[in-house]
Amino acid sequence: MQQLAKLQALLAQLRPANRFYTSKLSAAIPASLEEFYETVPFTTKQELALDQQLHPPFGSNLTYPLHHYSRFSQTSGTSGKPMRWLDTTVSWNWMLDNWTCVFERAEVTVEDRVFFAFSFGPFLGFWVAFDAASRMGCLCMPGGGMPTAARLAVMIDTGATVLCCTPTYAIHMAEVAAREGIDLTRSKVRHVIVAGEPGGSIPSTRRRIEELWNGARVVDHHGLTEVGPVSYGCPARRDVLHIIESSYIAEVIDSETGMHVPRGTQGELVLTNLGRHGSPLLRYRTGDLVVADPAGPCACGTTDMALAGGILGRADDMVVVRGVNVYPGAIEEVLRGAGGVAEYRVRVSQLEGMHQLSIEVEADPTTADAALAHRIEARLRDALSLRIPVTLVDVGLLPRFEMKARRWMKA
Repeated sequence: MQQLAKLQALLAQLRPANRFYTSKLSAAIPASLEEFYETVPFTTKQELALDQQLHPPFGSNLTYPLHHYSRFSQTSGTSGKPMRWLDTTVSWNWMLDNWTCVFERAEVTVEDRVFFAFSFGPFLGFWVAFDAASRMGCLCMPGGGMPTAARLAVMIDTGATVLCCTPTYAIHMAEVAAREGIDLTRSKVRHVIVAGEPGGSIPSTRRRIEELWNGARVVDHHGLTEVGPVSYGCPARRDVLHIIESSYIAEVIDSETGMHVPRGTQGELVLTNLGRHGSPLLRYRTGDLVVADPAGPCACGTTDMALAGGILGRADDMVVVRGVNVYPGAIEEVLRGAGGVAEYRVRVSQLEGMHQLSIEVEADPTTADAALAHRIEARLRDALSLRIPVTLVDVGLLPRFEMKARRWMKA
């Protein structure tokens, strides 16, 4: 009932102030969540992008006059032109509350020193995480404008205990440390909080990061600029993300039919944010593929929706290869599990109308062996029942990423 009351309060503010949603909502406020699902249509990224084109520069999904807004963010634009997003002070503080939940579930306290290995561009997650940790009273250290070696030096010199970055960048930092002779055993980092990619919930990637960072615990999280901070890593089950259901209504639907799927069945995550009144999203199709556990208390004590395996992939990232659905996360699990992989790139091509995959691997010179490519090919056959050629390339040839890694390339 708490969700319903928050939803009704939100909807009461939108008509007629918010032009984007006024045309999508009926006059009557839903009396139940079931009525909400039946009467309020989905919101899609394509709709939002078109709205911003038609109503530049910020679109019409604004509930208040512009002078009420104090924060600007934009999406990374990995699947098109970046979308711009505005927030009021009230909605910003609501998002800080959500990130505080992420930190608290990761056992971050006022005594921690948190290093943010980000460029601090206009992307929401950087700033919300930083502001939330600062509001908690943590010593917060921004890493913008620093090369990786300098970031490592600052972390070690200042005794940073928490590192926030992408999974890929956590691995890259350790790689640079080895190359530059920086001794990570001197690091006091005890938690690595990751986001931006599924790696934190991929067991082999998580294990690799923890090995490189002397057993520091990897904690996953996910969110979206247009939605806000959404989930926190389960303290009891390493492969689970919990939706912050005090702040979101979460649905899992069949991407083709739009109907809810039973718990335990893979589907697309749909989110309604309940506290971002100034720039809300109702029934937003995220494109993220998830499996929700059966309802009930988790081992950690919460009843928040549990996503088994975290974010499994994106609906638009799947490639069908000889009848097999292949997701980037499945490839990464195999590659990281093989050991000895410093970096990789997947090339997607077409032959006679069918998708083909090939993989380039840069070996870790400290742990790899001559049989690495053959071992990976065998693991891919076992995991996916597919024959995917793997080629070793020279050390340093493949790009490194600070933000979201872009390893899948169309040939």
